[in-house]
Amino acid sequence: MTKNLTTPESHLSGVAIWRRIADAIRLDIVGGKLAQGDRLPPESELAERFSANRHTVRRALAALQAEGVVKTEQGRGSFVDQARRLSYKIGKRTRFSENLAGQADELRSALLSQHLENASAACAAALAIKIGAKVSRLETLSTADGRPVSRATAWIAFRDFPDFAERFAASHSVTATFRELGIADYSRASTKISARHANAEETTMLKLAPGAILLVSEAVDIDPDGKPILYGLSRFPADLLELVV
Repeated sequence: MTKNLTTPESHLSGVAIWRRIADAIRLDIVGGKLAQGDRLPPESELAERFSANRHTVRRALAALQAEGVVKTEQGRGSFVDQARRLSYKIGKRTRFSENLAGQADELRSALLSQHLENASAACAAALAIKIGAKVSRLETLSTADGRPVSRATAWIAFRDFPDFAERFAASHSVTATFRELGIADYSRASTKISARHANAEETTMLKLAPGAILLVSEAVDIDPDGKPILYGLSRFPADLLELVV
């Protein structure tokens, strides 16, 4: 019978036990306790560590294998098989193509959808506009060598850039679009980073296994005069990309 997970690994109450086990193993890898090629402890030891049965441990390992984090060899056990993680620098000039230059041969950003909506309280505060003011909302997906690495949402004040979405659809670049609109450069005013499980839409778009962890960046970009011009939420697969501050 499965016991309640009451060890120090219980950092996500309400989440299925197999997902919490998978998260803890991911953290061991990301934190350097396990390196590529290392053998994971036997299922019996993992079951004891997490106060779970071996079936639950196998489900966690299967999810990690589906993500490419571990590989299981019949008769030998499970091994860390994580691909090289990309580094994404968060700084005053945070640019997708510049950050990943040299780490991938092909970088692409696609506009999934765009529409007008009323600014929420958070969006209005970030862009220094009134709540309910019209903003363009852009949904994008960025890939590196064909693999999804970022699912992002951006909001831009419609009164300031009424044709931003149309221009971005043609250029596929935020930097190029702002340049066309007379802003030669812009910088990052603030970034907040958090982590959470991917939802159903993110799991599908980023081609993740259920229960995968995302790094979430909430950011505000400003023009050379200090005026906010973009509020964005970017979601990155934690197993594929690391954020460097």
